[in-house]
Amino acid sequence: MNNLEIYHSVCGLSSKMVTEKYSTSFARASTLFQPEIRQHIYNIYGFVRFADEIVDTFHEFDKAKLMDEFENGYRQALENGISLNPILHSFCQTQREKNIPQHLVDSFLHSMKMDLGEIKDLNDEKYNEYIYGSAEVVGLMCLKVFVNGDVAEYEKLKPYAQSLGAAFQKINFLRDISADFNDLNRTYFPNVDFRKFSLKDKQEIEADIASDFAHAYKGIKMLPISSRIAVFMAYKYYNNLLKKIRKTKPELLLTSRISVSNARKIYLFGEMMINKNLNLV
Repeated sequence: MNNLEIYHSVCGLSSKMVTEKYSTSFARASTLFQPEIRQHIYNIYGFVRFADEIVDTFHEFDKAKLMDEFENGYRQALENGISLNPILHSFCQTQREKNIPQHLVDSFLHSMKMDLGEIKDLNDEKYNEYIYGSAEVVGLMCLKVFVNGDVAEYEKLKPYAQSLGAAFQKINFLRDISADFNDLNRTYFPNVDFRKFSLKDKQEIEADIASDFAHAYKGIKMLPISSRIAVFMAYKYYNNLLKKIRKTKPELLLTSRISVSNARKIYLFGEMMINKNLNLV
């Protein structure tokens, strides 16, 4: 291994570390990917996580400036073929190697910048625009890795990947209502007044998510085996989270963050490993 290969490896390890530190659930599910896929998924996760942290966490800093620096650094890394920012370097490696379309990355960055402004009273068009850029395109980036250059498979599976990304994001919105509404003054769901968040409002959102999940599940079954098990694991985790949210009263969502217990996550992972070993998925 020469020094440049060592640098590529160090950058990849940085993306893996970001995944493991920020999401133990996603990191655990990622171990179910085949090795030739796993690092690319870490690279994508590291990129989207850092952008998300800028808009959601770094409140004591100039977030608009940080986002500009992040985007400029990304575009320079893509153009130059190298970056001293290991997260940007590893993501650009994946983008080039797996031919991730530029418009997907641009849409993602656009939605992140939407979070720098006022996310409030979104109409259906703006809501769908945000969902597409913040979640659906991430699913499509991953799909590019899963199909490994098969254009026909990508086009066939594309709508299912979008549905899964949308479902995950909408569940995140429900889970994080307390922080988004009370702390960040954000209201993503259109036509919902969270000062009067009702059971009917909540059930309508849950029905929309269930529809996304039902559609996405059809696509998961068509994924290559190299990625199917890991994606199904993520699906099961979020489906369990949705079940907990369904049992939670609307007023409680406004004051607390719902999560799946660590014990339940470990159980789901163990169940998936058994099914994998028995070739049941």
